[in-house]
Amino acid sequence: MPLSPPSSSARLARGSSPWLAPTVAAAAVSLAGSRRSKAARVAAVPVTALAAGMLWFFRDPEREIVRGGVISPADGVVQSVMPWKDGRTRVAIFMSALNVHVNREPLDGTVTSVEHVPGGFVPAFNKESEDNERVVWHFDTELGDIEMIQIAGTVARRIVPYLSQGAKVEQGERIGLIRFGSRVDLYLPEGVEADVEVGQKTVAGVTRLDRSQGATGSTRPSSTETP
Repeated sequence: MPLSPPSSSARLARGSSPWLAPTVAAAAVSLAGSRRSKAARVAAVPVTALAAGMLWFFRDPEREIVRGGVISPADGVVQSVMPWKDGRTRVAIFMSALNVHVNREPLDGTVTSVEHVPGGFVPAFNKESEDNERVVWHFDTELGDIEMIQIAGTVARRIVPYLSQGAKVEQGERIGLIRFGSRVDLYLPEGVEADVEVGQKTVAGVTRLDRSQGATGSTRPSSTETP
């Protein structure tokens, strides 16, 4: 399925204010002072550029949500598609600093648990990142239990969940924010085949991760390793 472009309508992500507020305030002060001081004009350039970059990073565009199947919880690139011992398939999506970092609900359901797990902060594209700071979600859906893990990276040291246990969620609903580069793992239940490949770009709320019922052929996993 071709990727649909994000809507032109956008807002700022919930949970971004601790980073945005001081940066934008500093830019405003430096711009105001630039009328009176050459030093302030010089300082205004990088400070304003940083504020603009932060506004871009924390964008939260509206999306036309694709209904049906299991949709991607994250914007990014598929890093791995791996079979698990219990019959599930893990789809790992790497999010660079250029991606939208608001994550979305992959399927209609109920939040059965949200668990914060302390850990390290190695780069999110490393295998060792599985021991990083993370938030583990479980959703009760029509396909059974769906597990999703938000993983912090070297810079992304704060994960902001928007929902709590017991919340009813709709497919494509915003569920949380990871600040800066990071990774999201989604575990497809046993019997549900992945239909994405390593290196494929994903759009949260748009890209379907599983194979449609009755589709022919199969998606070969990127690794034969079984954790």
